[in-house]
Amino acid sequence: MRLYSIIVPVYNRPDEIDELLSSLVEQSHTHFETVIIEDGSSRPCNDVVARYHDRLRVKYILKPNTGRSDSRNVGMTHATGHYFVFVDSDCILPPNYFEMLEQALQRTQADCFGGPDRDHPSFTDLQKAINYAMTSFWTTGGIRGGKVQMEKFVPRTFNMGFSRAVYEAVGGFKDMFGEDVDLSTRIRQAGFSTLLFRDVFVYHKRRVSVGKFCKQVYIFGTARINLYKLYPQSLKLVHTLPAAFTVGSVALLGAAWWSLWFLTPFACLILLLFIDSMTRYRRLRIALLAVPTCFLQLYGYGAGFLVSFMKKVVLRRGLEDIETLKRVYR
Repeated sequence: MRLYSIIVPVYNRPDEIDELLSSLVEQSHTHFETVIIEDGSSRPCNDVVARYHDRLRVKYILKPNTGRSDSRNVGMTHATGHYFVFVDSDCILPPNYFEMLEQALQRTQADCFGGPDRDHPSFTDLQKAINYAMTSFWTTGGIRGGKVQMEKFVPRTFNMGFSRAVYEAVGGFKDMFGEDVDLSTRIRQAGFSTLLFRDVFVYHKRRVSVGKFCKQVYIFGTARINLYKLYPQSLKLVHTLPAAFTVGSVALLGAAWWSLWFLTPFACLILLLFIDSMTRYRRLRIALLAVPTCFLQLYGYGAGFLVSFMKKVVLRRGLEDIETLKRVYR
């Protein structure tokens, strides 16, 4: 029977690790090991991990703070499984996660795979609204594993895995934002298969404050330009839509000085998002929160995309970082 190694980097989040490990104890399929990499935290989770040693096959690696990519790479050197599975520390796994993964791999062998993320019933209304903003077709085009997608699925490290053979052939993660998309691209270029397993999902808490959420999506936007400079063919229409929305919004708001009719597109989008989120959650407060979080997602990503595009594509500044990334794992 194949062994899975679930690899989790953590930085100052002992409470989240407690919730994640608690969900792993409840797994119906138990042929897996857990590798926790403590990335130089000032609030380590060693005491939390120690409470699970008699219930889980768990390894705890303490290292200096070098970032999540290096932490995952260190985790892979300590993993003994046939497949490496990556989730974020703010994820909770449903009890049948590994059971569904095993069944999916028995049906269709995949070198690399990924699954979607959802919100857990215990999440706050704001977390559910943020989850809607990050998974709705109207904001992200379904690129994170939605049923309707504008782009071919690319696994991301909140729910991603690949075989040991892939790791030995392609290597690990680069020290960059968008490192999971970069590795997924290199895996595909090396000729390995990549599949989306829709039933193999995780509950993903995401950022628990508006400020952290805005910062996160801004970084996502800047990372897309770095990926474009590394792999020009990777930039798709769906990636440019938040930037186009941001520019278009400024134009419409300016035109509204002449006629309020130019605000009609905003009203239509607000109504669409409200109805769609209300249909999904059937809670007024979540729907009311979902509308502004969707706008924050679009504007944050769009702003990051535009700033990075001007800097690295138009002004051609900071390209030395891109050249360094190109030399890694070649």
